[in-house]
Amino acid sequence: MTQNDGEFHGAKLLLFFGGRLLVIRRDRKPDIPWPGYLDFPGGGREGAETAVSCVLRETREEVGLSLRPADLTWRHELLQHDRRSWFFAAHIEESEQAVIRLGDEGSGWMLMAPKAYLERADAIPHFRDVLRLYLRVGKKCGPAG
Repeated sequence: MTQNDGEFHGAKLLLFFGGRLLVIRRDRKPDIPWPGYLDFPGGGREGAETAVSCVLRETREEVGLSLRPADLTWRHELLQHDRRSWFFAAHIEESEQAVIRLGDEGSGWMLMAPKAYLERADAIPHFRDVLRLYLRVGKKCGPAG
């Protein structure tokens, strides 16, 4: 994963346990984007970290899972409102869900079928678009590096 990530705002992870997707219920704070919506693990860049370092750190902080760069199987750059973000995907064993521990952000987590996320009114709209893209083309790709 030595790609030049350029300037970017943050990174998110489509994290699958078997056929189900991990989502986090965002806090219902009026000062954050998409309060109360269903989110993916990930968040804002700190310092000069790479997109991979960012998404792995945020996943560890938010849900207690320590993934490796090799676990990331897909990456996608999203430019929206002059802000660049990176999205990644990883598939891990269903048994790993026993390790999930919600950090200090979010009011809960759940596993759901990707199709269910796409149909939810409380799913972040541009995240639905990225998930649709991944389901259409990403699963055919190799490692994200």
